[in-house]
Amino acid sequence: MENSNLNIAELIALRKDLHKHPELALKEHNTANRICSFLEKYPPDELITEVGETGILAIYNGSKPGKTVVFRAELDALPIQEINNFEHQSIYEGVSHKCGHDGHMTILCGLAMQLHAARPETGKVVLLFQPAEEDGQGAVKIAPDPRFQALAPDFIFALHNLPSYPKNQILVKSGTFTCAVNSIVIKLEGKTSHAGEPEKGINPALALAEITAAFLGQMQTDIAKGNFCLITPIYSKMGSKAYGVSAGSGQTHFTVRSDSNDQMKIIETQLEDTAIAIAKKYQLEIKISWTQSFHANENNTEAVDHVRQSAQMNGFDLAEKEFPFTWGEDFGIFTKLYSGAMFGLGSGEQTPALHNPDYDFPDDIISTGVGIFYQIAKQITNAY
Repeated sequence: MENSNLNIAELIALRKDLHKHPELALKEHNTANRICSFLEKYPPDELITEVGETGILAIYNGSKPGKTVVFRAELDALPIQEINNFEHQSIYEGVSHKCGHDGHMTILCGLAMQLHAARPETGKVVLLFQPAEEDGQGAVKIAPDPRFQALAPDFIFALHNLPSYPKNQILVKSGTFTCAVNSIVIKLEGKTSHAGEPEKGINPALALAEITAAFLGQMQTDIAKGNFCLITPIYSKMGSKAYGVSAGSGQTHFTVRSDSNDQMKIIETQLEDTAIAIAKKYQLEIKISWTQSFHANENNTEAVDHVRQSAQMNGFDLAEKEFPFTWGEDFGIFTKLYSGAMFGLGSGEQTPALHNPDYDFPDDIISTGVGIFYQIAKQITNAY
């Protein structure tokens, strides 16, 4: 790995500063400004801001035409109260970087260091700092932006740090890397009545219970088998704390996970049909909506091969993932549109889990992230 142009101390300082000043989805204005300020020291040939509201495109051009490769990191933090008490702890109440996006941004800034010192020979390398990954709003705003579409990427890559895996291990998988995730909101309207005369109203309690039982009965939780489907009850509400009133309305929410985008469409239709039939049975009006949708990351084989080759060229520990991760990641929008791949970067077997209140991105995996991205860029854009 060519790390002579990598100032690790500067990158660690950046990472801790980003960790200290987290911002939620689509509010990452100061974060974006901090990234732009850093890039001024390693200026790209073109810097495009406010992409998908707060996103950034930093473009490093080669001297001759060739392929375009995009590397993505995320800008947003989570609505989680940090319990760490180190110097770079979040200064904002109830907001913190508990998914490692501060580290992902730092890795991309390290790649900027490398590209500034040694431009690609052909084509262009693009660094995408994307907003709003956590709630699924980011990629769907970036993808249709004309400034992003004009790039017409040949390849697009992203990594995600992975607690519980050895530090600096690279995890790859062809096909589905992370599951499709969607969240269903079901609202039922009946009719209130006196609690002593419930027969004169339409109470949604039985329908809510039946919908829950029916949904959970449709699960196939073994990801090693076909038609994987995980359905998790998230929230429910019925009536109000008025003990003389039989409830006349209610709602229930579930997250739904599948290991393919096509299968997710089938599951969504089945769940909607089930809920509608149960609502009709109990003479309830029903409204169904979906929120925070994440496409499955369906990795392109050639793109994954570039990751494998890069790991081998750098001498990194390479592991093949047998089954997809069950969490969602909106990078799936990009792998649906372009040849791309997401892969994992081990962040330590004893590291707290993602989204835990004591999680902190380990700085000693930054150089590995930069190294594998830079090697991938060279493989695609440098003439051999």
